[in-house]
Amino acid sequence: MSTSLLHVPPPQGLLQPLVVPERLLLGPGPSNVPSRIQAAGGRQLLGHMHPEVLQVMDEIKAGIQYAFQTQNQLTLAISGSGHCAMEAALVNLLECGDTILVAINGIWGQRAADIARRLGAKVYELQKPPGEYFTPQDIEKGLVQHKPSVLFITHGESSTGVLQPLEGLGELCHRHGCLLLVDAVASLGGAPIFMDKQEIDVLYSGSQKVLNSPPGTAPISFSERARKKLLSRKTKPKSFYLDMDCLANYWGCDGEPRRYHHTAPINSFFSLREGLAMLAEIGLESSWEQHQANCARLCQGLLNLGLEPFVKEEKVRLPTITTVRVPEGYNWKDITAFLMDKHAIEIAGGLGPTVGKVLRIGLMGCNSTRENVNRVLRALQDALSSCHRSRL
Repeated sequence: MSTSLLHVPPPQGLLQPLVVPERLLLGPGPSNVPSRIQAAGGRQLLGHMHPEVLQVMDEIKAGIQYAFQTQNQLTLAISGSGHCAMEAALVNLLECGDTILVAINGIWGQRAADIARRLGAKVYELQKPPGEYFTPQDIEKGLVQHKPSVLFITHGESSTGVLQPLEGLGELCHRHGCLLLVDAVASLGGAPIFMDKQEIDVLYSGSQKVLNSPPGTAPISFSERARKKLLSRKTKPKSFYLDMDCLANYWGCDGEPRRYHHTAPINSFFSLREGLAMLAEIGLESSWEQHQANCARLCQGLLNLGLEPFVKEEKVRLPTITTVRVPEGYNWKDITAFLMDKHAIEIAGGLGPTVGKVLRIGLMGCNSTRENVNRVLRALQDALSSCHRSRL
């Protein structure tokens, strides 16, 4: 009888069937995945250089151009999450010693500043309290004072629920010799954005919000002005995996024969393709209207429950993710746990500077419906009457 050479036994959990509960994901993301997109992601693999996959990649590029409202040649999807696209934008735009101005009114500005510092950039911060937004006057003051080569700003600040106005910022940046970099992970498809018209130089998003695809792919686009900056770099980007020169070739953006760069997440590309296709079929303007209407219904319902919006000005409330103050006397964890346990609904607490202060409710893509608004309001009403409330 032979003695086994194995000292680590098979994990017992892996010997059991996979169990995934059914939940309505009304947090800040990811969103539920429609059956059509699930089916696309479950198709048989093809090779990452097969012509059929390259065709899907071309269709993804066209879908991103539509969603971003851009004709930029350098448009593609990063093989990674929205965080990865943020890092790709910064690692390609910045060299050691470059100056960047980061507009911070939530966690995503904080993250961008952190990444830029790791790249050796000179980082200056414009600060606003969570729940507030930047005016053109705020931005111009920072541009004049710090003379950055890049301005980072978040369009949809999912940690605070703010929709940052972008009108005039591109022209303002260019007047001061600066590129405009915009994070639209939480807003793309749910709020109007016009990359070319608004003179945005780099724009990125994620797959798991309004596009209702699994996390792991991230649309990104560079203007001609930004592309020229990439071509004029004195040093190569610090990341090979995120080097836009290599990615541009693999995605067919440079007019050269495509070459292998990395093994792409093929099935995630299939899913992203379908998410973009569904957005195109609905139409951008219809999608924007749908998200705005359901956000307004949700906000009115929350007011009727006695809950206070975190973002005071209605015009700058993010249509995809609504923030409300945690009602006095309640523990936010009790409310989110109650909704999960009793109603199979996910909503979230705060993130970064809003931890413990807000509840975040997401209505994105296929989840942005009147039925889901009514369902989450009923669940919240149940939670407010059922959860323990302190006497403080």
